[in-house]
Amino acid sequence: MAVSTIGGVNLLKEAEKIEIYTRLIPLELLDRFNIPATFKDKDGKPLLFFRFSPGSTDVEMKLFHQFDYPDPILYGHLTDTLSRQIHVLLYILNDPSAKRFDVDRMPDGQLTRFGTFKRNIAAEEAAMNEGLAPGQVRSGLRLLPAAILKFEEFVHSLGHQVYFAEPLYYHNAILFERYGFSYQVGRRLMERIETGFSGNGDLNLILNNSTPFRTLSAEHSVRLRSWAIHDGALGEPFTNVTMFKHVGKSAGINTCPSCDW
Repeated sequence: MAVSTIGGVNLLKEAEKIEIYTRLIPLELLDRFNIPATFKDKDGKPLLFFRFSPGSTDVEMKLFHQFDYPDPILYGHLTDTLSRQIHVLLYILNDPSAKRFDVDRMPDGQLTRFGTFKRNIAAEEAAMNEGLAPGQVRSGLRLLPAAILKFEEFVHSLGHQVYFAEPLYYHNAILFERYGFSYQVGRRLMERIETGFSGNGDLNLILNNSTPFRTLSAEHSVRLRSWAIHDGALGEPFTNVTMFKHVGKSAGINTCPSCDW
């Protein structure tokens, strides 16, 4: 019987689960790092790891380019919505050759939840100055277009025509817009942010260099706006934004027409 949910996939035999979930991995990623179809290195050690126990309605996937490397080249966390749709909670592509910034942990090793629980300010400032966006521990691999195509193949294979995503930061939402997503919740917030950073808007008033993350140049930069918002420019966390995309279609939304990256 065909399955249509993460919970349904998780009830299958392990080999079947792996076959379905590996549909999410861009072939370009495998080619770039010479990862074989077995997802094992030359010594037979595994490079692909899952958390997908029977009875759960979510799946975590980690793919490494080499065994025991500290960061995966791909991390994905998907779940079912209450209406049994596919919801992407987190999807990360890391360049393992790039310098690492410990924005995900404090100096004592305590996890920061990518800066949403605690902030390693020194690491964040260094990452920002290196051209990274909030939450990034390393530069990305510039494979988001290929990843979205694989997501859509995966979603379609489960019988869906729409899927959902939850941007963790402002810049994630803008990137999703540019790849055709629309808003289930949060478009009004995004438009309020654009107004606030435009002209004499109230958010521009906080771009006064009072912290390293509130630079005057943030007005016209998606990445630097995101750092300012992460630094508290809104007066509240960037939350309650949920986006969705129809397979093969673009919503054509642009809440940030005045910005470069």
